[in-house]
Amino acid sequence: MKSIEELKAIRDRMQSTLNLRDDNKGIRIVVGMATCGIAAGARPVLAAITEEVANRGLKDVMVTQTGCIGICRLEPVVEVYRGGEKTTYVKMTAERARRMVAEDIVNGHVVTEFTIGANQ
Repeated sequence: MKSIEELKAIRDRMQSTLNLRDDNKGIRIVVGMATCGIAAGARPVLAAITEEVANRGLKDVMVTQTGCIGICRLEPVVEVYRGGEKTTYVKMTAERARRMVAEDIVNGHVVTEFTIGANQ
């Protein structure tokens, strides 16, 4: 069993990782990985995003997964959080995910044709 001091040290070390969610400095990419998303192809989308971020050596970009986002008919869904703003990409594929990373994450240009507003 760990001592209280060891647990506090672990907490302090991990706190810096969690701070990315609270500040507006980094980018957080969230992929819906509930059963509806997985059935629609979210696994290859998550893999493509993770691979692109790694291959491009992007810093301050966190790729995470979540459960149901609530718009199952538009799965796979990817949400990008940047500077307090959220962009929701829908009906994603691995190819679309790679383009989203290149255009939105790298260059800061939302790929409007993949967003929820263009697909309702």
